[in-house]
Amino acid sequence: MDDIEIQLQESIDTQKALLLTHLDIVKNIAGILITALKNGHRLYLIGNGGSAADAQHIAGELVGRFKMNRRPLPAIALTTDTSVITALANDFGYDTCFARQIEALTNPGDVVLALSTSGNSKNILNAVQIARDRGAITIGFTGKDGGLLKEAVDICLRIPSTNTPRIQECHITIGHILCSMVEKELFETVKK
Repeated sequence: MDDIEIQLQESIDTQKALLLTHLDIVKNIAGILITALKNGHRLYLIGNGGSAADAQHIAGELVGRFKMNRRPLPAIALTTDTSVITALANDFGYDTCFARQIEALTNPGDVVLALSTSGNSKNILNAVQIARDRGAITIGFTGKDGGLLKEAVDICLRIPSTNTPRIQECHITIGHILCSMVEKELFETVKK
């Protein structure tokens, strides 16, 4: 088996393991997002590196559209404002770059989705603590052991892998599934 086949098989195996063990967690997360958005709350997404890109991708699908032409949904990736991030990192340290934004923006009932393959990023953990203090619902997407994030959030989706690329692939797959579930629940007209 060559490297391409090995990597594709690893991806397939990780997604199969996710399918067999995590459906109820994904359904629970979808319900949380649907309820929050129905009730006028916002979704804030955070992550570092590739997880920052995934946070932006998911926010873009919800603000724009995933599959349906519909009204935009209030989803904000806190990874995109370089002036805010660099000012906070410079003035207060990088560990506060999301926490300060969460403190400024969130309200009770909002949802904070934190993506971290290790579950141990200090800036993510700090932000989640502030979010919980402010009455926001916190969701973590992590790798297999969940790191410290698994205990810091209200609900944690732990991808059954320790391989960062496989974890990130599953994070975006689940992000897409959640976007689809949100759209269907909030915007699909019932056909009789």
